[in-house]
This record gives sequence, structure tokens and C-alpha cells, in this order.
Amino acid sequence: MPTPPAPTRPRQVTLAACMIMGGSVLVVLTVFERMSGLHSLETRQAVQKFLAEPPGDGLGVGVSEVLEALRILCMVAAGCATAAAILGYQVLQRSRSARVVLTVLAAPLFVTGLVSGGFVSSVVAASAVMLWFQPARDWFDGVVREPQPTSRSAQPRPPGAVWPPPLPPTSSEAPSAQSPSAQSPSAHSPAQPPAQPPAQQSAWGAAARPEAAPAGRPAGVAWACALTWVFAGLTLLVMGASIAVLATSPDLVFEELHRQNPDLAATGVSDATLRTATFVIGGVVSLWSLAALVAAVLAFRRVRWARAALAVSAAGSVACCLFATLGQFLLVVPLAASVVTLAMLVRPEVRAWYDAAHDPSEADRVRP
Repeated sequence: MPTPPAPTRPRQVTLAACMIMGGSVLVVLTVFERMSGLHSLETRQAVQKFLAEPPGDGLGVGVSEVLEALRILCMVAAGCATAAAILGYQVLQRSRSARVVLTVLAAPLFVTGLVSGGFVSSVVAASAVMLWFQPARDWFDGVVREPQPTSRSAQPRPPGAVWPPPLPPTSSEAPSAQSPSAQSPSAHSPAQPPAQPPAQQSAWGAAARPEAAPAGRPAGVAWACALTWVFAGLTLLVMGASIAVLATSPDLVFEELHRQNPDLAATGVSDATLRTATFVIGGVVSLWSLAALVAAVLAFRRVRWARAALAVSAAGSVACCLFATLGQFLLVVPLAASVVTLAMLVRPEVRAWYDAAHDPSEADRVRP
């Protein structure tokens, strides 16, 4: 008995595993950078200031205890990220146990990764959760599902039918209603095949079209919407928190800015200008993220213009991330997510799926 062929690895699994491995490496590098400056004077002063103000003043711990706790959290985050990078490679080899262990590590990696910023660790955790969605779940279980027939292929061709179907007679060729030959066929004339119903001709015409729309939602649409929800949601959350902190504690923010960039005051940029610019940029990015979230929801519901809006948003995100990556290497992750989202939205099967929803002839064919 021949061995059945192994199921093909879905693109979703490959993308999730690559994001897990790449994100885990970034987490390890960021944690080592944070640990190298853990006992610096700036870190001690920041911890002392945190413990001198609420809510830190009610913790009842000292500076050394806080630094030791941060060191332990950094070590746990580095260990979880290292294990996740190795398990990400094992996931590509279709290891079910690696997927389970990776999911268990997602929670502590996300919590301890907050020490190093939390953004990259949240991406790794979200990628681990994606391994439990379809079609990744069937691939790990070794299940090969038969493709569902589309509305075009489901129409059976009647027996004895001629392909291609004959064209309907024109007005000049149609026999006259008063003609005796039209009313009573000759006994010697062969029997003519019955006229084909319009529904069958429509079904055959649909089968003749070279490009068929997928019956269900393409995987590219689901992935594009999922990436948009994750990264646009995180961006909205970060921008909202930044605006809230700047509105409630502006002195703390500007003190940190001047500490990191002592030459900022010499450039002639005042704190009021920085505050206004931050509010404007944060508001624009927040509205952009909210619009991308709404467009992703509508695109998931097969709204045609929402796909175009989501593609434009992804292209704009690629341009902004390319410009900002020159100063911040961690923006490579959202840059890659924007590129993947744009690539998914322009795939042929995705375009055909949206076009079929607005094609009147397609609507007639799929109507029961």
C-alpha cells in the first residue's frame, strides 16, 4: 500500500516560525543591552526617582532589590527567548511538542519581555498563538482536507450535452410561428436535442472562465487582517499611552528627553514645541491605526474598497518604517509585517475573491 504524501507546510506556519525566531533573537539582544546598563548611574537614579514617588514609594523595597528583580526578569526573558528561537526551528519540522512548549513559553516571555520594551516579545507570543489556527492545526495533525468545490465546478453538466453550447437562434433564423414546418416536424427529420435552459448555459459559461474565485475566504485575507489587528492595535495602545503620560506628567517626559539628548536645548527647540509636535504626531498615528483596524474588519467581511484602503495603509506603513528604521532597528519587525500584509492583499486569489463578490454574473451563478 503506497504511503500517502505528506501535507504541504502552510505559508502561515513558515511566517509564524520566522517571526518567532527573528523576534526571539531581537529579544535576546535587547535584554543583553538592558543588562549591560542595569548598574549604571542613570539606571540607579531612575529607580530612586521611581521609589520616591507614588506608586513606587509604597512598595517598601530598596534600589538594590529592584535592580536584582530587573536582572532576574532579564535573565528569564533571555532564557525564554533562546528556547523560543530553538523551538521555532523545530516547528518548521512539524513538531507538535515544540508547538505546545512554545505556547507555554509565550506567557512568561510576554511578561518578562516588558523589561526590554515588550513590543518584540508580544509579537513572538502572538506568532505562537497563530500556530493553533487553521490551516496550521491540520498540518500539525497530518490532516489533508479535500478542496471544497466552488459554485462553478459544482454545477454538473447534463448528459448528452454538446460543448460548447449552441448559440441561441437570431430573429432572422428563427422559424415563423405560422409555418407548418415549425409547428409539425417532419417524420424523416432527425430528433433535435432540446433547448438548453438558461441556467445550464450560465453554469457552463461560468466553467469556461479561466480564473475561478475561491469558495471560502483566502488565507491571505485572514493573515493580512490578523497582522493589521496585532500591529495597528499595539501602535494605537503605545501612542495612546504616550499621549496620556505626556499630558499628565510632562516634566518627567521632558527630563528624560533632555537626559538622553543634552544638546536638545541648544538646538532652539522648546518644550512647548516638542509637546505640540508629540500631540500632533501621536494623534495622527492613532487615527491612522484606528482607521487601519476598521479597514481590516471590513476587508475581513469582504468589502471591496476596504481591501484597497488596507493596501494603501500598508504601503504607507512600509514607507514610514523604512524612514524610521534608520534610527531605530526594532522597527524592522513592523516593517516586515507591513510588507507581508501588502503582499497578501495583492495576491491573485485575493483579488478574485473580492471581485467575485461584486460581479453580477457571479452573484447569479452562486445564488441557489
